Amino acid sequence: MTDFTPAPRPLDGITVVSFEHAIAAPFCTRQLADLGARVIKIERPNVGDFARAYDNRAKGLSSHFVWTNRSKESLALDAKKPGADLIVEALLAKADVLVQNLAPGAAARMGVSFEALHERFPRLIVCDISGYGEGGPYEQRKAYDLLIQSEGGFLSVTGGAGEEEIAKAGCSIADIAAGMYAYTGVLSALHLRNKTGKGSRVDVSMLESLVEWMGFPLYYAYNGATPPARAGASHATIYPYGPFPTSPEETVMLGLQNEREWASFCEKVLQKPELLQDERFDTNAKRSANRDALRAIIIEKFAELGNEEVIARLDAAPIANAQVNNMHQVWQHPQLRARERWVEVDSPQGKLPALLPPGANRAYQPRMDAIPSIGQHNQSILKELGYSESQIAELKEVGAL
Repeated sequence: MTDFTPAPRPLDGITVVSFEHAIAAPFCTRQLADLGARVIKIERPNVGDFARAYDNRAKGLSSHFVWTNRSKESLALDAKKPGADLIVEALLAKADVLVQNLAPGAAARMGVSFEALHERFPRLIVCDISGYGEGGPYEQRKAYDLLIQSEGGFLSVTGGAGEEEIAKAGCSIADIAAGMYAYTGVLSALHLRNKTGKGSRVDVSMLESLVEWMGFPLYYAYNGATPPARAGASHATIYPYGPFPTSPEETVMLGLQNEREWASFCEKVLQKPELLQDERFDTNAKRSANRDALRAIIIEKFAELGNEEVIARLDAAPIANAQVNNMHQVWQHPQLRARERWVEVDSPQGKLPALLPPGANRAYQPRMDAIPSIGQHNQSILKELGYSESQIAELKEVGAL
């Protein structure tokens, strides 16, 4: 029997040190770990990343923490205590990337800003994630996901039509946006270092990340034009596009993108070809303006057909459609299972399922290692840095660990 040698991953040999909490930075560094990077997560002793305490739904662990922290090493370290600065210095001397999403100004006060580090560690890449970015009148403002959704205009286009129906995204979309730009920013900085031999700084603003994703509604409202209206789960400007009941208990989500699909929908699904001649509906703009009348026609026909027949006709047309799945249905989604996208990872509470990273590359297997407990890797990391048992004990005594 031959030994199995795993194929190299893109970031094998890259070390990332992260002062991180909540979602944006941990989501960035978890994805770097997926690609093979060694990620050393620095947490507060005893308490750890405060996202550990958000809930206890995943076998007693926080759903947020489980999602964003697999494949990392946890070093519990109080950076304000004596001796902690030497540990940070020793870690950065071996690191390729530093990621931080501390409070505004905290990294500079700790001496881990790009400006403070670049001369000593010229190849080190520093990625700073903050709510509003460096400079400007909002630089020092606290920023949480919901607040950035509000500042970035996302809430103005999300939810139902009434003022009381304003709604936020059901996931941490501003944090996710910032985490994604931090992730790609670090990858691009590593590529740049391969060309120049020097590290660089990546400055990621949650506000700018989310506003980039708001491109369509921004340009739709360009130069003082009326912004897109909140339309619930329907599309603000394309119709019919959104949820339609097929029975008192069932709903189908459908989407029509062009006039060819509209004709097919009228002829093959509704079997009402006369609607193609109806002046209220002969362009998308008119269908959107007269959506109440069109919705009534569609709902009446769907109720007559029932859920199975509606979906059969939509598939035959073919018109794009989907189920309105809840979380339990997503766990059991047949497409994810057929593509074998679920694996298991270890955690302090035993095995937990984890989705393989999107963007599968058959040349290598993504890293899918354990979710760490607070300070789980203190001993191994410090011994690697040359600390003796007695020195580690002293650090514990002064509260640094």
